[in-house]
Amino acid sequence: MNKSQFDKMKNGTGFIAALDQSGGSTPKALQAYGVLEDTYTNEDEMFEKVHEMRTRIITSPAFSPDSILGVILFEQTMDSKIEGKYTADYLADKGIVPFLKVDKGLAGQEKGVQLMKPISDLEEILRRANERNIFGTKMRSVIHEPNKSGIEEVVQQQFKIGKRIIAAGLIPIIEPEVNIHSKQKEKSEDILCEEIIKHLNELSEEENVMLKLSIPTKANAYKELVEHPRVVRVVALSGGYSREEANEKLRENDGVIASFSRALASDLNVNQSGEEFDAALKKAVDSIYDASVHKN
Repeated sequence: MNKSQFDKMKNGTGFIAALDQSGGSTPKALQAYGVLEDTYTNEDEMFEKVHEMRTRIITSPAFSPDSILGVILFEQTMDSKIEGKYTADYLADKGIVPFLKVDKGLAGQEKGVQLMKPISDLEEILRRANERNIFGTKMRSVIHEPNKSGIEEVVQQQFKIGKRIIAAGLIPIIEPEVNIHSKQKEKSEDILCEEIIKHLNELSEEENVMLKLSIPTKANAYKELVEHPRVVRVVALSGGYSREEANEKLRENDGVIASFSRALASDLNVNQSGEEFDAALKKAVDSIYDASVHKN
């Protein structure tokens, strides 16, 4: 594990950019960016278009290591190059820590939750992630209802796979998202927090994780997680909130920084001039940085 990157993630000021839209969410991300489905004819062309978008974001002067601590990448982005370097190397040279999304998407809803689909080639992905100088990973499950048994299964699956990731020398970002439209969101968050603490307490001193969570309904509900010695960092997803709303809620949570996707890229468009694009990205980066660092 890269010690200086670990220190940056643990103590640095800034946030994590989530640029890891995969198969299902890529067409939506491209459409929001102004690239319509009739401009590509197959999956390879689609991923080429999304890599162009991500390259434009990552190479922008607005995408600065002074504000951005890390970036979550999709597998094909990890294997693609920016200015002749593999993406993770380009980011590391820029002073930004690279992460890789490793999950294969969500299973169907049962017991009020969606577990992750099996990751049958996890060891191979982790081997390649190490080869590509990736620092950590990310994997997402979703909680829709405060079903204790369902939430227990989500957290158990996340930590079980998380331990395999730690064994491969990487830091896992554990992401049990709580659906922001859930009628009993706060109750789900209370159960989730209890379950995560149980699993954190079982980790050895050499085992560390990051947590990516929905911004809690009750401010500072995850204080105990933020302060836990096995947690490198707690980061928040925007979860469908607008950037303004996500930033406002994030400001209420001490020690929690952003890991936004849509809320970061929502004002960017393929047809913007370089100047317009950089200005729109800078405005987004500055506001998310501010909400991550300056709390109410």
